[in-house]
Amino acid sequence: MTVAPQTTPEIVDAFFTRFGEGDLPGLLDLFADRVDFLVPGAPNVPWTGARTGKDEIAEFFTLLGKELTPAEEFTIDVTVIEDGHAVVTGRSRFGVVSTGKPFTNEFALHFTVADGRITGYRMHEDSHAISVAFTK
Repeated sequence: MTVAPQTTPEIVDAFFTRFGEGDLPGLLDLFADRVDFLVPGAPNVPWTGARTGKDEIAEFFTLLGKELTPAEEFTIDVTVIEDGHAVVTGRSRFGVVSTGKPFTNEFALHFTVADGRITGYRMHEDSHAISVAFTK
């Protein structure tokens, strides 16, 4: 029997493990039923915008898998955790399926965790580089 992650560090570790494995059901289990979820960015990037429910969050991660090539690079540089907050910085490199253009993305991801679930998700990414990669 697998013990469900409960603490903020356990939740963040589980998030990146499940994301890396492509485990969408396991990833969604980490989120509360209602989440303050925001990825600001250019309107031509399909996954940007606000979401709240698990169906919308599932759509976000499904879009990433559909729109992007597998990661050429995905590294986490720093994780800072204080109480129910975690900020993770890193770097990724993907390609856009529809254009064939690659992009490198320096990102910061802010998680809010309460009662063993992710209740807040804010992705700050290089929206300019991503937008250019989506331009045909």
